[in-house]
Order: sequence, then C-alpha cells, then structure tokens
Amino acid sequence: MRGGHKVEFKTKWYKDHAEELAFNEAAHVAFYRKQLGGSAVDLPAIDFEGGFDTAARAAGLIREGEHFDPFADEVSFFLGGMLFEDVGVTAYHGAAPLITSKEVLDAATGILAVEAYHMGMARHLILHSGEKWTSAADKISEARDQLDGGDDLDQPLIVDGRANIVPNDRNGIAFKRTPRQVLNIVYLKQNATKGGFYPNGMNGDFSGLVS
Repeated sequence: MRGGHKVEFKTKWYKDHAEELAFNEAAHVAFYRKQLGGSAVDLPAIDFEGGFDTAARAAGLIREGEHFDPFADEVSFFLGGMLFEDVGVTAYHGAAPLITSKEVLDAATGILAVEAYHMGMARHLILHSGEKWTSAADKISEARDQLDGGDDLDQPLIVDGRANIVPNDRNGIAFKRTPRQVLNIVYLKQNATKGGFYPNGMNGDFSGLVS
C-alpha cells in the first residue's frame, strides 16, 4: 500500500464519525473473508498517493505537479472518503441483480444500507464545512460522472441552490453502476484493466461482469 498516514482530528465528533466508519469497514472485510473462506482473494496493491493525486487533477482540485493529501486534515479525510462512499453505494445497488443467493443478497443489502449511512454522513459534514469544501466535492462528483461513462449517475452537494445530501433519481431511488462503471472510476480511466488506485488491477475473476 502506497500513501496514507494518521489524520490529526481537531473536532471530537469528526473523529467519532471517522472511528465509527473504520469499525464498520473492518467488520465488512472480516465478514466477507469469513463467508468466502478459501475463495477470498488477496488484498490488491493500493496506491492512495497516486490515486488521489490523479483523481484530484481530474476534478481540477490541483494542477500538474501538485499533491492532494486526503489525510492532511479532518475535512480532507471525509472529502477523500466521499469519493469512495458514493461509488460504493452505487456499486452495491448495481450488483444486487447479479446475486442469486437470498442469504448473500440479504447481507449485501445490509452492507449497502451502512454504506449509504456513511455516504450521507460524509456529504453532510462536507456541506457544513464551508463553500471551499462543497465546491471541491462538487468537482469530484463531476469528475466521477465523466469517468464512469455517458449516463448521469452522480449529483453534487448543491442542486438548484439547495442542499443535496442524497443523490437519487426522479423516483427517489439511489443511482446504480455496473462493475465496468465502478472500475472506470477506481482505475481513473475508462475501459482500463488497471491503474489509478489499483496500479496492478483488482484481484478476482471479473469474467462475464466486465466487457
């Protein structure tokens, strides 16, 4: 793993939220590994430093040669987390029709609910941290929409002058992304097989899911 360091939180409830999020995500990993047993894949190579720099440049947050550190302070941490949490919700929603086991689907929908809580929390904190951070989040949203393809599957924190904590369609339903659209975002390039946050690609068999 490349990049990442301890965040120095100044606000207790920001830290409380971050610790809760970390507990939930660690529990998800433990649950999946227990359920998958010998079928669980190894942790892929992760590049936080290069991935966030590339994502921030794509969003127009930094220029070539500059560095974006999502661990620099408490709000940057949630801004970086929002990049993944929003995508995680759409990824779980998009994967639901592919799950044939009722037991697995039940667990996946439960995890989707937690990811949606995380997403709402992160977007709420960023929105109330000031215009600088709201603008940065909106640029990340636009960059994700450009990466995932032609469909409009993202929404900024401000829509028509009003707060927009929950990205959803005209029916009040959360957006969903295909595995290919999710990989476009984490690889930070359309139709790539590796790159971005995963320089060597994701581990596991994606045959039949990604064209």
